[in-house]
Amino acid sequence: MEHKTEEGQPHLKLVTVALLMSNIMAGLDGTIVNTAMPAITSDLHALSYIGWIVAVFLLGMSVSTPLWSKFGEHVGNKVAFLAATMLFIGGSIFQGSAQNIQFFILSRAIMGIGAGGMNTIPMIAYGFLYDDLHQRAQVVGLSSAFFNTASIIGPLLGGWIVDTWNWRWIFYINVPIALVSITIVGLYFKPTHHGAAGKDIDYRGATLMVLGLTSILAGIEMLGTSAGWLVAAMLVLGVALMVLMAHTERHVQDPIIPGRLFTNKQLVVDFSLFVVMWGAFIAFITYIPMWAQGLLGMSALIGGVTQIPGALTNFAGAEVAATAQERHPKYWLVTGGVLTLMIAFGIVLIGGQHTPFWLLLLAGAFEGFGVGFNFNILQVSVQTDVSVDDLPVATSVAYLLRILSQTMMSALYGVVLNVTLESELAKHHGITMKMMNQLTNAATAKNLSVGLIPTMRNILFHGYRNTMIVAFVLGAGCLLIAVTVAIKQSRLPKTTE
Repeated sequence: MEHKTEEGQPHLKLVTVALLMSNIMAGLDGTIVNTAMPAITSDLHALSYIGWIVAVFLLGMSVSTPLWSKFGEHVGNKVAFLAATMLFIGGSIFQGSAQNIQFFILSRAIMGIGAGGMNTIPMIAYGFLYDDLHQRAQVVGLSSAFFNTASIIGPLLGGWIVDTWNWRWIFYINVPIALVSITIVGLYFKPTHHGAAGKDIDYRGATLMVLGLTSILAGIEMLGTSAGWLVAAMLVLGVALMVLMAHTERHVQDPIIPGRLFTNKQLVVDFSLFVVMWGAFIAFITYIPMWAQGLLGMSALIGGVTQIPGALTNFAGAEVAATAQERHPKYWLVTGGVLTLMIAFGIVLIGGQHTPFWLLLLAGAFEGFGVGFNFNILQVSVQTDVSVDDLPVATSVAYLLRILSQTMMSALYGVVLNVTLESELAKHHGITMKMMNQLTNAATAKNLSVGLIPTMRNILFHGYRNTMIVAFVLGAGCLLIAVTVAIKQSRLPKTTE
């Protein structure tokens, strides 16, 4: 077991900063590549591979997350973090030097695998490094804030790099940051965990998990773009492999994902809240910038500004949560966080098509606060609801479930938007999907007929509104879970809380 005291880690703050750098790199890569996508696809002749460029990174990150936590248990979190970051560096360099799309996609998969460890190992390490829950909650809040801030800077930095140099430098920029992080962790993170001696690695379970998750994620990614039977086949195959994995895990000494996690009722509640809430809020951060561009005629840069209030209040929410969870029942606090998120959706839905820009900013502030507040509470809760031995795997499973939820709901929101647009376009002859695509970009919207723009914006509004309604319903489901559990726990005798 790793020491949790500052005496065991004399350079605790320095090590924490180095681990937080991984959040900066993950946040940057998640958005900076989007800005460079036209240049990448043009240079590598890869327009038809855009879906793979996005999906393969997500696949690598998702399927590797539980494996990294298990690797950290066997060799120590320090070695696991260094290995993950080295893979991330390698993937970055290979992408920047790629001369064809096949090598680029392979390199992006390597980078995604490294990112899976860089995202989950620090969260596990904080659980060991910070015995004081208030301090741990503050660090968790910082990690969330760093990620969100980097996500906002990403598109701006990416555009500047592509215009000033070329797209390859958006990957090379990761290298110096990662090397600083590796150097600090390598020198000052004291290795106190010596691995899971005497336990065999569950290779069969790991293989089944990777194949199962890959099938499920591939099926989700194909929603709305591939034949229904193929999507269903991939999802059924994935679920079947995961069931087989669960059966296999019962008979091994050191399972990848222990079944006992899902017999822990409080942990299951935490997982459920993460899944539902993260499935809801991904709609806001995806479609509100598009709302500003398509409905209000703002530029891409100004559309990105809609995310700034959320990044600021995300940090504020995490800071408030760090203090509040010491004094109040956690599920009542989660209820408040969910309500804050629902206010954000409510502002947009009530404001309608002509919601002014300042109201979008206000909605973003509510969204950021609610997400930051609840992420802090639920992340700390996941780690305190399990034994110290299960802290690593519980942390990684929570992260995996969030990714799966966001992936599934992103695909579903895309289907809702496309179905709505196709239905509305059938009522208006002379307006095509190609024209709707032009409307969402301020640079190309100028080429459209001025007389058609009001009608087109009304069509687009129906699509965006329906995605927000779905997200609002998910938020209501999350609220129901939180309130039900909060009421149930408030009725328990004080000694059992």
